[in-house]
Amino acid sequence: MRIVGRRLAGVSWRVARHEWTLAAVAALVLAVVLTWPTLRDPASTIPQDTGDPTLQAWQVAWGGHALLTNPFQVWHSNTFYPEPYTYAYSDTLLGYAPFGMIGDGPVAAVVRYNLLYMLTHALALFGAYALARQLGAGLAGSAVAGVSFAYAPWKLAQAGHLHVLSIGGIALALAMLARGHGWSLRHGHRPDRIRPGWVVAGWATAAWQVTLGFGIGLPFAYVLGLICLGVAVTYGVVWWRRRARPAVPRRLLLADLAGGIGFAGVTLAMAAPYFEVVARNPSGRRTVAQIEMFSPSWRGFVTAPPESWLWGERHEAARATLGFPGEMTLLPGVVLLSVAMAGIFFSAWRLRHRLMLAGAALVSVALAAGTTFGGDGDPGYVTLVEHAPGWDGVRTPGRLVLWTTLLLGLLAAGALTVREPASAPARDPLPEPASGTEPAGEQAPEPASGARPAEEQVPEPVGARPALRPAAWADAEPGARPVLRPAAWSAAATQEVAPEPARKQGGQRWRLARLALLLPLVLVLLEGVNRTPHVPAPEQPAVLRGLTGPALVLPSDGIRELHVMLWSTDGFPKVVNGLASFTPQSQERIRAASMTFPDATSVAYLRQVGLRTVVLLPGWAPGTPWADVAARPVDGLGISREMVGEDVIYRL
Repeated sequence: MRIVGRRLAGVSWRVARHEWTLAAVAALVLAVVLTWPTLRDPASTIPQDTGDPTLQAWQVAWGGHALLTNPFQVWHSNTFYPEPYTYAYSDTLLGYAPFGMIGDGPVAAVVRYNLLYMLTHALALFGAYALARQLGAGLAGSAVAGVSFAYAPWKLAQAGHLHVLSIGGIALALAMLARGHGWSLRHGHRPDRIRPGWVVAGWATAAWQVTLGFGIGLPFAYVLGLICLGVAVTYGVVWWRRRARPAVPRRLLLADLAGGIGFAGVTLAMAAPYFEVVARNPSGRRTVAQIEMFSPSWRGFVTAPPESWLWGERHEAARATLGFPGEMTLLPGVVLLSVAMAGIFFSAWRLRHRLMLAGAALVSVALAAGTTFGGDGDPGYVTLVEHAPGWDGVRTPGRLVLWTTLLLGLLAAGALTVREPASAPARDPLPEPASGTEPAGEQAPEPASGARPAEEQVPEPVGARPALRPAAWADAEPGARPVLRPAAWSAAATQEVAPEPARKQGGQRWRLARLALLLPLVLVLLEGVNRTPHVPAPEQPAVLRGLTGPALVLPSDGIRELHVMLWSTDGFPKVVNGLASFTPQSQERIRAASMTFPDATSVAYLRQVGLRTVVLLPGWAPGTPWADVAARPVDGLGISREMVGEDVIYRL
């Protein structure tokens, strides 16, 4: 038992010290700090405003409730009664449904939302860090890529859109797929590094990302399709040039087939309800005129939102020239842009890879510009809207700047990653980085033959063999400890080869250069500091507690509909209320009839459509068509009226 205990303690200690454990903990700590005061009072405040965040708090709650009670009815929510498929009226966040299974009621919904708000930032940082490491970047370069992806200034304007902030699965899925296929920017494809388990995990993560919404998931699906097409073309070219079919491991092929089919199945299953919604509500289809409203000018890509602590006030004049600043302030980061520009000329990546990354970033900018690119967006985003399936459902092209940010982050990671020439193992047969002058950057150690390199250390999926020993550090400079000391490091290993005195002075300069790499990281972090407001969450009125439906809450218009949706998490009664980018005809008719409520005509119509309860919130009524409803008589209508505090409930 003592031996088992010591072994378990040793494994636990190695796991605790492992790079990926430290990276995950650092991502969580930074998320708590940089989203503060989100977790100071998570039950009664909410980031940014009480608009979309209350809608998304309801979405997470409904997903969990539906999957627990009636999974086959998940798309037919309790809102927008009597319409079907109402859960698909906006991006659903269905992938967060497991969180919705914990707790019930509006307060629990707000707490869940705040936790997810913090966790999405942590996952974005961790995912981009893992991707950069897998591609061959050093620690500092990967950290810059992760921080910039999670806390880019443009994301501060999206603080009220959880589905836009939820982008960590994109980078993490790409990292897993690259690792599973044994591919990196530093070394290309290495068949001995193929790991089919990682391939399956990557496809599963990609499918989960799609379940968070098509606004972000649809472009991701197209990117994966383009990558698959590129791989197929490359395979064909190699076959043609070598006059022999390249061997593909059977397990890898099966993993890709299973993962790809699963991803396609999830994507189609998620898309089907949206096609049904558009068929029933043609106004839900986006038009070029709507897209033009949200298309940024070129100035938007260098303008920060007001929530930016560093740039907000300085860019106030620039924001005044934008038609819709909330979707047009798209600054990826001044520091990120600067380092990425340097990465085009000085980098650990090969020249062709730098040009590919830079070209892809320019394409993403052109698409994010929407209708302003080329004057009308055709060719460009409008071309996709008119010809590519699914794109006519996405009206905010500027959000594609997330791809610009990720690509710039990888360019920056390359600029901050070089190998120390004096410490590179002479026996390493792997390809060298692109030729040319290289700046002082962090070393990404070269692996020994048959060992897994540090840059490819991505967390193992469940059931896969854990990789707790990044053996790449075994070839690190003798006598010098790595910045992050992996489990494989030991003092004895440093004594196997005596250090060369000639390297001491160069080693000191190298350590100073590595310390200098902290400056870009600090500056990128500084650009991510926010001034996001945290406002009181709307408190549920007593009259709505234990409400039985179908019900109509008056007044029924505007952003307050989202509050009613949040409050309906108390038991999920069916309600007519709800707010989307379009208004269903049934909701329009019920609202029109309710403007004369209570009278014989309105009562008869509301009964006809199945309503049994009407709730009036007089505090909201001034200035609306329902301002004098409380003073109207109910005699002879066959309905009852009850006061609950200042509010009124009518039973039909």
